[in-house]
Amino acid sequence: MKPAIEWVKRHPYLTSWVVLAIGMVIMLLASSQHAGLLPSQLAFLVLMTILLAGACVWIITWDSDDEEEEEPAK
Repeated sequence: MKPAIEWVKRHPYLTSWVVLAIGMVIMLLASSQHAGLLPSQLAFLVLMTILLAGACVWIITWDSDDEEEEEPAK
């Protein structure tokens, strides 16, 4: 268990991406059960949802990256 915790501490953005993507895909699959989508359409939506989760984490971290760069200058 300790190696997993260390990996999470070393890679917080990837961890955030994975957690957010899992949640978003679960919501997508739950809400699209009766939509009559083809398997290829559903696979494409899952892929785009995972990429969207990555983009969300990337955008959210823009501000935190600026703060980390400014701290040594003080």
